[in-house]
Amino acid sequence: MKRSIIPALRLLAGAAAGLALAASAHGEQIVLKVAHFLPATSNAQLNMIQPWCDRIARESDQRMVCQIYPAMQLGGTPAQLFDQARDGVADIVWTLPTYSAGRFTKSAVYELPWLVPNAEAGSRALWAFAQKYALDEYKGVHPIFMHMHGGTLIHFVGKRPKTLADMKGLKIRSANRVNSQMLEAIGAVPVQMPLPAVPDSLAKGVVDGAAVPWEGVPAIKLDEISRYHLDVPKGKPRMGNSIFLFGMNQARYDSLPPDLKKVIDDNSGIEVSAWAGRTVFDEREAEFMKTSRENGSEFHYMDEAEYQRWVDATQGVRDLWIQAVDKKGGQGADLYAAARNLVKEFSAGR
Repeated sequence: MKRSIIPALRLLAGAAAGLALAASAHGEQIVLKVAHFLPATSNAQLNMIQPWCDRIARESDQRMVCQIYPAMQLGGTPAQLFDQARDGVADIVWTLPTYSAGRFTKSAVYELPWLVPNAEAGSRALWAFAQKYALDEYKGVHPIFMHMHGGTLIHFVGKRPKTLADMKGLKIRSANRVNSQMLEAIGAVPVQMPLPAVPDSLAKGVVDGAAVPWEGVPAIKLDEISRYHLDVPKGKPRMGNSIFLFGMNQARYDSLPPDLKKVIDDNSGIEVSAWAGRTVFDEREAEFMKTSRENGSEFHYMDEAEYQRWVDATQGVRDLWIQAVDKKGGQGADLYAAARNLVKEFSAGR
């Protein structure tokens, strides 16, 4: 094992030396601290955060590089990541803003059930919606890109519910406030927690199941302990989603020289958001399911009639979101219609 590690360390040292030489040719190198809450081996780091950082380094001729801090290595909790970016603890964070309940009310429209058919369309819609209607929720943080995952389904270790009635009284992990409201509407008991807390909570019986997208399953090794997966009919919008932000401390962004700011801008926006949704989530879902299949897990897809029962039971969740926006001075019904129309627009382009 030691013989295999030493060459790798030498390669890393050589790469670091190369970066330093390149930086010295252009002045002091800018190192951006990039923080997130998942392991370094997660899909999010390997296939989204690291490739983005590689592009930034390449296009800046190594004048601007990332130092990635996975798994909350800068301290704090996942719910504090947005504030860490705003306050300059990190230069850039990848996070779920709605881990902080009640602060991103308008943006949370895309966490409503039965709305987003796939990650790419949802990511485009989220970016466009936030830019037009919700930038006030991100003061102090400069959005680089925003995205969604492929939608939430529910994973179980020992339970095997199939119908709405079977969900009554089951304790289910939820990722956000809207997801909790959906679970309450179907008679379950929501327990809100960040993704890294899920395996231990399942093992200790704190929850009976966990609402998690397929992308999150291998990241926390949920595929090794879950044995039953309850999902919607194939192709239908799932029972919830989460909004994700890859955002930069506003003052740090503003302080960059124009040419380096352009590098960030060239790797920001709606197309980068779509890239994150498509290549990191939509196109990899079969891969995320693979280990669960190999472990003999049972996959249950609702039929159309059962799906409609869930949709009917959760109509009030949309109304709660509209009321929450109205209380903050917004036009909830109009914003919901705008959000839905954006999803339709970007879904039609696929």
